[in-house]
Amino acid sequence: MFLGTLLGKIIPLSLHPETLDWIDPAKNNLVSEVSRTDIKVFNPHGDVHIAALDCGMKFNQIRCFVRRGAKVTVLPWSSDLTKTETNYDALFISNGPGDPIQCKGIIDQIRGWMTTKKPLFGICLGHQLVALACGFKTYKMKYGNRGHNQPCVHLPTGRCFITSQNHGYAVDTKNIPDGWYELFRNKNDRSNEGLAHYIYPWMTVQFHPEHMAGPSDLEFLFDIFLSYIRSSDGQSLSDHLTRHISYNQEEFERVLCSKDNKPRKVLLLGSGGLSIGQAGEFDYSGSQALKALREEGVQTLLINSNIATVQTTEGMADKIFLLPIAPDSVARVIKAERPDGLLIAFGGQTSLSCGLALTKVRSSSLILDLKGEDSGASNVLDLYNCRILGTSISAVEITEDRELFAMAMRAIGEKVAPANAATSVQDAVKVANDLGYPVLVRSAFALGGMGSGFAENATELERLASKALAQTTQIFIDKSLKGWKEIEYEVIRDAYDNCITVCNMENVDPVGIHTGESIVVSPSQTLSNVEYYMLRSVAIKVARHLRIVGECNIQFALDPHSLNYYIIEVNARLSRSSALASKATGYPIAYIAAKLSLGRSLPELTNSVTGGHTTACFEPSLDYCVVKVPRWDLAKFSRVSSIIIFVTVVNS
Repeated sequence: MFLGTLLGKIIPLSLHPETLDWIDPAKNNLVSEVSRTDIKVFNPHGDVHIAALDCGMKFNQIRCFVRRGAKVTVLPWSSDLTKTETNYDALFISNGPGDPIQCKGIIDQIRGWMTTKKPLFGICLGHQLVALACGFKTYKMKYGNRGHNQPCVHLPTGRCFITSQNHGYAVDTKNIPDGWYELFRNKNDRSNEGLAHYIYPWMTVQFHPEHMAGPSDLEFLFDIFLSYIRSSDGQSLSDHLTRHISYNQEEFERVLCSKDNKPRKVLLLGSGGLSIGQAGEFDYSGSQALKALREEGVQTLLINSNIATVQTTEGMADKIFLLPIAPDSVARVIKAERPDGLLIAFGGQTSLSCGLALTKVRSSSLILDLKGEDSGASNVLDLYNCRILGTSISAVEITEDRELFAMAMRAIGEKVAPANAATSVQDAVKVANDLGYPVLVRSAFALGGMGSGFAENATELERLASKALAQTTQIFIDKSLKGWKEIEYEVIRDAYDNCITVCNMENVDPVGIHTGESIVVSPSQTLSNVEYYMLRSVAIKVARHLRIVGECNIQFALDPHSLNYYIIEVNARLSRSSALASKATGYPIAYIAAKLSLGRSLPELTNSVTGGHTTACFEPSLDYCVVKVPRWDLAKFSRVSSIIIFVTVVNS
């Protein structure tokens, strides 16, 4: 056995084993066996002419150029570029099989092209061939990198991206020729993933940014390459790459997430009692967060009214307050302990709503009772210099207010179900008449979908709206999406715009059955590859637009008969699905989210579940299947109805 590979041969019983020789494919020029033999032109009227050397090319590489307006001439691997180089604006060298050392003819052609100083882009085998042409060496990897979840760091900026790879050879970067630098590096095994030249317009990547059956996070490399060819700004391709990939944070975000500004004492709002909006899943999340904070040397405070939780175990937090998760209780703890950080995303909707309430109190009895006078502070948190860590409160407010959320999604070209807000029963009926029945009634700032339901006519709508408006000042009337698939993605993003999806889930029950009462399977079982990556890309786009720091849960409604979808909602906090996702994938979501709230980045963290062998900026492989089935133990109660309803007790 040699470096993870073993030669073999299959012999019919009628033949003696020695009649067939051993054949080592690594010693052959395999490119010659897979390359086309004729020349073919795609998009002949494109404004930029790309010569594409076919070493085993994927059609999607051609599509990526053509979609961006380029003319592509695909050439056989043995083409003599010196005779036609003046016809082309740039050279592209595709992926292909085998040991790059066996492709000496192509390497010589690349060296000849480089004398023209024209743009050059190589992918996979093309990356290795360019490296050999300019003085690098290659080596055979022990097992190779194969999969759709390989994390690659862009070294000039430190940003990390998920990539698709399938290669058994790599470029050795121990000795880098003059003018070249390492563009990307694999965060897990630290193998080289890309090269670029400081001056000349040459770049290569080991991964597949165009891969049809994988993440499209770096497909924009085609945009950068073509925009350089079309531009006349005098900047190098290297500068174009760095400028595009750099993430420019706003000043307030840099301050909040600065390591020099790391909080010394953090108050975490815990899971609370076992009821709608605060349950066992959040006990798990909060416990993980407390562990992460202590590892970072942060003093921890916990408010949790439920003593029967792991969170309230001695040693989990430095101080534990068995108090209700309510604004007045939290305010008094803040006054007494003076924490400089507050975490509201680990205790469910109750904790989130409490945190929002604390940001809105202005010169109320809370401030006056605590301070004795009106200091002019805008709210309780400002009064005691306690900031909410992680996702900004403005982003939380957007996700909690359905009207603001719809506006935010429209701003990035995404769709939410047609809906409108109503503050009275009469307004609700008018909205429903405009949308057409059936409609879905949903409450703003609702716990576990409380006050929601479908209305087939005005009578049902009036009944639902009356109940919902008894608990909230605003309801939303949505277009009915009954029968559509309900899909969820768990997304993690840090303050430096590194973003991944930990997993996705599919509700076996269609839209209309609340997630809490639905059978859920992870990963999704009925989505096509196109549907899976389409929704994944949208989930990351939404998380980046909202500037989530930590974890969020994004829910979609997908038409089973087309690619039409709507974004149902975003939970800018740990949800009940987060605990399931952590257990299913082995990715400690709450633990990582807590560290991100302190300003740590995903690439610098490791996954403790894998013994630190993988970075936290890594999407778990789809090697699991988990099903969550809700259970209601009604056998203990005689003559009880099996119909699920929400009951709310209001204390006067």
